Amino acid sequence: MRNVAWFLTGAVAFAVATAGGGIVFLKTRANGFSARAQPSGLERWAAQQARSLALPAGARARENPVADSPEVLAETRAHWADHCAGCHSNNGSGDAGMGKHMYPPAPDMRQAATQNLTDGELFYIIQNGIRMTGMPAWGNGASRDEQDSWKLVRFIRHLPKLTAEEERAMVDLNPTSPAELKEEQAEREFLNGGQPHEQTQHKHH
Repeated sequence: MRNVAWFLTGAVAFAVATAGGGIVFLKTRANGFSARAQPSGLERWAAQQARSLALPAGARARENPVADSPEVLAETRAHWADHCAGCHSNNGSGDAGMGKHMYPPAPDMRQAATQNLTDGELFYIIQNGIRMTGMPAWGNGASRDEQDSWKLVRFIRHLPKLTAEEERAMVDLNPTSPAELKEEQAEREFLNGGQPHEQTQHKHH
C-alpha cells in the first residue's frame, strides 16, 4: 500500500508540473519572452525553489561576525545608496528604474521573503548572486570584501526600520549619470552669467 501511495503522489506531482509547464508554454507562445510581463504565480514559486536549492547547506548556519553599530549602518547606508539603490532603491522596496523592469523584478527587501532568510543566506546571495535573475555576484574572495558583505547584511536587516531622514540623506549619495552631470554644469554656468564654472566633483558610473 505504501508503494501505491508514493506512486500516486508522484503521479499527481508530475501531472501538476506538466500542466503548469503547459500553461507557461502557451503563455510564452502567445506573449513571447518579454520582460515587461509580470511573472506568474508558478514562476514566482519556481524562482523561490531555485533560490532555496542554490543555497548550500552550510550557508544557512553561518553567523554574522560584524556587530551591529551606528558606525556600520552609516557606512553601509552610503555603500547601499551608491551601489545597490539603482536596482533595490534607497529604501529596499525595489521601486527603482532598473529593479522594477527586471524579470523577475527586484524584490521588496523589507518583506518576509527576504527578512526571514538567515544572515548566512543573505551573505551568500550578496557574494555569489542568483542565477537567471538580475542579482550579480559581488564577492571576489578577499577578506575585506567579505567583511563589506557582512556589513551589508546588517543594513538589509535595518531596511524595515529605515527612517525618512535616513532616506533623504541617501539621495545625495546616489550615483549621478553623465547626462545629469552635464545638466548640473549648464545650470551652474547659467547662474554664473554664462561663464564656465569649476566642476565640482561628482561620482558616477
